[in-house]
Formats: sequence, structure tokens, C-alpha cells
Amino acid sequence: MVVHQTHIGTDRQLFVDDHWIADYRGTARKLHNPVRREAAISIDRPWEQGSIGSMTTIQDNGVFRAWYRCDHQKPEHAGNPRFTAYAESVDGIHWRKPALGHLRFRGSRDNNLVWMGPASDFSPFLDGGANATETARYKAVVRERDQVFALASLDGIRWRFLQGDPVFDDGPFDTVSVPFWDDWKGQYVFYTRGKAGTGGSFLGGVRWIRRATSKDFVDWSPLESIHTGDAPLEHLYTSAAVRYGRAPGTYLMFPSRFVPERIPDPDWPHGSGVNDIVFMSSRDGLRFDRSFMEAFIRPGTDKDNWHERGLYMEVGMLQTSKEEISFYGKERGKAPSACFRRFALRTDGFVSLSAGYAGGEATTRPFLFAGRELELNYSTSAVGLVRVEIQDADWRPLPGFSLDDCNEKFGDEIEGVVSWKGGRDLSTIVGRPVRIRFELKDADVYAFRFRA
Repeated sequence: MVVHQTHIGTDRQLFVDDHWIADYRGTARKLHNPVRREAAISIDRPWEQGSIGSMTTIQDNGVFRAWYRCDHQKPEHAGNPRFTAYAESVDGIHWRKPALGHLRFRGSRDNNLVWMGPASDFSPFLDGGANATETARYKAVVRERDQVFALASLDGIRWRFLQGDPVFDDGPFDTVSVPFWDDWKGQYVFYTRGKAGTGGSFLGGVRWIRRATSKDFVDWSPLESIHTGDAPLEHLYTSAAVRYGRAPGTYLMFPSRFVPERIPDPDWPHGSGVNDIVFMSSRDGLRFDRSFMEAFIRPGTDKDNWHERGLYMEVGMLQTSKEEISFYGKERGKAPSACFRRFALRTDGFVSLSAGYAGGEATTRPFLFAGRELELNYSTSAVGLVRVEIQDADWRPLPGFSLDDCNEKFGDEIEGVVSWKGGRDLSTIVGRPVRIRFELKDADVYAFRFRA
């Protein structure tokens, strides 16, 4: 008898790794790539003329909010050539830069600036922790050389240091870091640049990513390198780490992969190397799966993305419609036309369980669930189909829930409900350890969950 099965309750489950699949036959997991959309934020203000970068996006009370770095590089601000600006949107597509009247630039407060230093590479988040107060509803980190400082804010516009001392001083911290409150584990999490090892080298000779945790955002655990198992080591810059809220317990990263030895444009004045963006997932926030070594986002046909540090994923993921999530990436890095590009992806659509025209099937390992209906995020062709069999832990079909009992599903739904000849109510088998057997033909299944 199988014992100690995972209880998934009504939580949505993704196929970002092999965690759920016990048996594949004619199916495979497939990585899906976002689609390039419009330039969301471009350089059009005097304080942005050097470049823009290090953007973080958040949804707060129906408004999409963004903070981003401005590299103005003008003599009158030589002491700190990097500011932080603010933009907002009601749809994640059209962004405006409001005149905040908060800080002075060249004698005027008619700007969207929220931070002028000291320190830079400002990275904020909305604090959902037990220690959050009304006057510290937002938290952030900034870096100054090899030190990181903590900030707090009531409104995301007016910021103050939480304390005079840094919260980290064991750099390097030369790229944007990612802090957030993890309510799944009840702790703050901090991802940052990999630590230099002996002889000045990085982990395994490559740039890497570290993580620390805290209960109060002041006292932190020692920084620890993330783990990617047996996957080949590559130079990984900014982590762009997020919790995927639609699937509790799922952590995602979109590092910018750097290939320093490639020089597609010998006349580029800023250095060698090219970048793309990769996809990584984790179930504990420290050990990351790299099933997919290919790029999640390629530089594409724009030649200004094919140079040193030309492409980065920024921090944050927004639900811009029921069917679509949006990311924002910096393109054309260090070029005068640098911008933040929106990338759109099907909701839950990072990785699918997929089969072609010949068809195939896959069966999960056993688990316990709550809820009364089985919901799928799936897509088929006109000739494709999805059928589902619910089995006991010993691989035997449960009466009334076999493949032959299942009504074929075809179409394209984010939240489609499976039914059998006897209906779709699963309350009679709640509390039993079960497996799901998927039959697919020219179809993809991106996620499943049992809903109330």
C-alpha cells in the first residue's frame, strides 16, 4: 500500500518539473516562449537620458505600479548618477509617468522621481508580513558598492532607511537584487548576485545567484548559493525571482544568461558577450530545476539586443487579463533606444504536458485532494482531445472515472472542467489517494487543480 501521499488540497499544480509525472508514454513536457508585445516604457525624460533599467512591477489595489532606474549621467549629479523613477498603469499595457512633486531635478519637482540616493538599484515590494506596519507597507533594498540597505515606505513614493547599518555587506552586489515576503513559508526572501570564491572566481567559475531569509527584514541568514542539480553551470545575472501565486509552492526564476566570449558586433564599444533569458523553477526556493536549458526568451531580430548585456528580465509578473500574464524585459541595453518591452504568456503557460497527432498519455504519482471538480488549463487542435482517468494509488481505474467513462474535451480553456458519463462531481472519492491518467492527442495541458 502507498502511504504518506502529498495532500494538494485545492491548489493548482503546474508541470514545470517532473515532480508529478510517474509515467510518460508518447508525451513530454514542453517549454513555451512568451510573445513580444509593445514597448511599455521608453526613454523620454531628461533624467533618463543615460539609460533605464532594474524595473520592478507590482499590482496593488487594481493599479499596476513600476519602479525603475534612471542613469542620467549628468555633471550636476556626478555624486549619484542613478535615480529611481515611478510609473503606473491600469492595464499593464499603457503606462504613464506621473508628476509626483516629490524630489527636485534641475530645480524642478515636475518629475516622476522617488529616490535620488544614496545607493541605487532600488528593488521594492509590497510587504504582506506580520511585521508590516501602516508606515512600512512597502519595503525595498538598495545597494551602495558592496553593501545592501533596507528601506521602508507608506505609499511607495516617499522612502526612508529602516536603519543606518547595511543588512548585507558580503558582496558582490553589482546587479539588482530581489526581496519579497513569502507567505507560504512565513519569511522574507532575498536573492542577489553570486559570491566571489577563492582566487576571485565565481561559483564554478561563473556568475551565480545567492539567497538569504529573514523573519524581520533586518536580521538575515547567511547568503547561500542556489542549487541546480547536475545542470551545466552558466553565467547567470539578475534572477528576476517570483512566487507564482496561482500555484502555491511554485517559485520561478528568469535569469539573464551571459555568454561572455561571443562578439556579434566588433564595433560595439561597451564590451563583449551576448545575453538571453532562461527559465528555472523550484518547490523550496533554493533548489531549482533546469529541465530546460534552451532560452525562454531569445534576443530576436533586433540587432541592438545582440550585444553585451542587451537583454534582461525585470522583476515582477502581472495578470493583465484572465487569459494572459505579462512580464517586462529590458531590451537594447546601453543603446540610446533602450526600453522595457512587455512579453505576454498564456496564464499558467510556462510548461505543458504535450502530445502530438499520434497521441500519448501520462500518469501522475498518487496524492490526496480536496474539492469536487477537476479543472484543467488545456488547449487542443480541431482534431485533438484530452481525456482523464482517475485511478487508485495502485494504478487501477476508479469505477465511473475510467478513460472510457470520460467525455472528450477539445477546445482551449484556462479553467475547463472535466466530466464523465456520471457527471463531474468527485465528492465520493475525496480523501482517497488517487492518480490522474491523462490521454492527449494534439493537445497541451498546462495545469490542473481540484476546485470546490
